[in-house]
Amino acid sequence: MSKLPRDLKPKKVLKALQQAGFEIDHVTGSHYILKKGELRTSVPFHQSVKTGTLRAILNQCGLSVEEFIDLL
Repeated sequence: MSKLPRDLKPKKVLKALQQAGFEIDHVTGSHYILKKGELRTSVPFHQSVKTGTLRAILNQCGLSVEEFIDLL
């Protein structure tokens, strides 16, 4: 099992999720709301995305760590 990358930039996370088929629904403040069918998630657009937040995003998206790393 691979480890999650530490302190990824939000642009990389957004790009990877878009490659997985998610589309930006709207932006609220500094958070991008993405959706794919019935799945929705929020990506904070701050300095970096911490590992705990990234793990929660991947759980909401139904992606494994390996699938996400392949998308980067």
